[in-house]
Amino acid sequence: MEQPAELSAGQLKYLRLLSRDYPTIEAASAEIINLLAVQKLPKGTEHFMSDLHGEYEAFTHILNSASGVIREKVDKVLGSSVPPDERAAFATLIYYPSRKLPALLAGVPDRDAFYKTTLTRLLDVCRLVSSKHTRSFVRQALPENFAYILDELLHAHFEDHNKEAYYGCILDSVIGTGQAAAFIEAMCALIKTLAVYRLHIVGDIFDRGPRPDVILDELMAHHSVDIQWGNHDVVWMGAASGSPICVATVLHTSLAYYNTEFLEDGYGISLRPLATFADRVYAGHDVSRFRPKADESRGPYPEEMLAQAARMRKAIAVIMFKLECEVIDRNPDFEMQDRDFLRRIDYSAGTVCVDGKRWPLLDTDLPTVDPACPACLTQEEEQVLSTLCHSFRQSEKLNRHARFLYDKGGVYRVENGNLLFHGAVPLTESGSFAVETFEKHGYAGRALMDYCDSRARRGYFAPDGTPERQSGQDFLWYLWCGKLSPLFGRHRMATFENLFIGRPECSTEIKNPYYRHINDSRMGRMVLGEFGLPAGSHIINGHVPVRASHGETPVKAGGRLIVIDGGFCRAYHEKTGIAGYTLVYNSRGMSLRVHQPFESIQKAIDENIDILSTVDVFETTDRRMLIQDTDQGAALRDQIDGLQQLVRAYRTGLIRQTGKKG
Repeated sequence: MEQPAELSAGQLKYLRLLSRDYPTIEAASAEIINLLAVQKLPKGTEHFMSDLHGEYEAFTHILNSASGVIREKVDKVLGSSVPPDERAAFATLIYYPSRKLPALLAGVPDRDAFYKTTLTRLLDVCRLVSSKHTRSFVRQALPENFAYILDELLHAHFEDHNKEAYYGCILDSVIGTGQAAAFIEAMCALIKTLAVYRLHIVGDIFDRGPRPDVILDELMAHHSVDIQWGNHDVVWMGAASGSPICVATVLHTSLAYYNTEFLEDGYGISLRPLATFADRVYAGHDVSRFRPKADESRGPYPEEMLAQAARMRKAIAVIMFKLECEVIDRNPDFEMQDRDFLRRIDYSAGTVCVDGKRWPLLDTDLPTVDPACPACLTQEEEQVLSTLCHSFRQSEKLNRHARFLYDKGGVYRVENGNLLFHGAVPLTESGSFAVETFEKHGYAGRALMDYCDSRARRGYFAPDGTPERQSGQDFLWYLWCGKLSPLFGRHRMATFENLFIGRPECSTEIKNPYYRHINDSRMGRMVLGEFGLPAGSHIINGHVPVRASHGETPVKAGGRLIVIDGGFCRAYHEKTGIAGYTLVYNSRGMSLRVHQPFESIQKAIDENIDILSTVDVFETTDRRMLIQDTDQGAALRDQIDGLQQLVRAYRTGLIRQTGKKG
């Protein structure tokens, strides 16, 4: 008889818990067989996107189309026997079923025949995209109302059934009961779920574009997503926590791009207190240097609205610069003492000291600044700021989004041989990891990234009124603009210099040395090794737009590093020449999908105009990757090991079979 293996108390406790779900040798053995089979399935498809910057329509379309993958599946299933225009309309139906279906129905004489053809085609596409998933995964993704019918249709064995007769009988029932439209919507949702196994967002959801809140709603509804914070995200997370400096910063950025409607429409935050204050203080003043960079393609904008936004921007900018002085005073380890600009102004001469040199101010009209105490808020500024901070803290939707960013996000992520982070791992000029000292401890490399993640969480979750919460909120602002912030990656945020000096000599934002070493394969290997990854792995970055129109390639460091910021934001289209990337990592290898500008969802629905994308395959595998080759496969091996130990424990009498669960 086999002798019982020596097990620790902890192992024995684990096996007894496992025996509740697998109470017999047969049950445990069946699960082992199932998990071994799962390991042999193809690796799930991962999509990576970054720097969405509020461009919700382009993002929604790319998400719905799975970056063009769904159209490829449609073409494969329908083939050349179906005209291209009809295939395009069918793909648009999958992307936007509730909006496209009424338009399609308006042009058909026989609705039942249309429904039957459409449902049959959808089932064929659905079967194709579900083929690389386990049956249990597909079942979990099935819409509740039609789960049984779809499961039966997707997993029917046609050697036992005539396909058309079997489909026809069930589909006739669906149509006859008036459920065809609802069934179509359910199938379209399932196709989109199964087309992408996991979605990675590598930072910067907020700012510039019109509706970051819509993007976050879409992400919260996605079945499998993670987020690596960008500097534009963390400052909004700080604003949601009620941090005055973060609230002032996000308002200034929103006003700079004339992008404030979503604050009221999306988050229910009224800017009336700021508008009233700014109109009173700056009525009749020259605020031309604070004129918003409005996206005229979304206009036109009345001149008075832009003028009021300029007054509001100047009012919040002055408040922001005052608050920056306070944060710098509280945090000497930020090493930003030279950034307290309001104290460096010679108010009688109209000059300011930057980088040891005096510069003339282009705007000396600062009615709320007391030269004797330039960092002090006026009573009215304090009241306006307090009201705004309260509104941010009380916005249920904004805080729901902030909690989602904390729950699903972090400074970096390691998954399936890929290291994901938004900006940079700070380096020295010589290429070694830069050491930063915070709270009397030095941090570099991975330890720095871990520290940043931990301290950022204090700013939202530490108790109100505690030094820990204040410290965390200040640090969220540092991550936005600090000189060695891994999310920012530049030596300064030159907002003051651009507004008040306007000289390139003193407003250049020098990138961290990480970016000067970015094409060095040795740097890539060093960073990967720091995070426990082998040299053949990949770093996936966002943050710095790739100037594709100038011939710049997103693949760097000898193929080890991929920058996927292709200029999603309209403001960057001219600079990059494209409108974003999606990195696709499937069982065959890695490819970049290069997207061209997207006009609007409505035009896509009306005219079946898809976003134009090209595919650049830059790395393929020698053999098709299976689930056993992934992190999920490693977790499955651990489960299999535990079940095999349980079977041995049953056979040796160490644990008794009960024959029932619970």
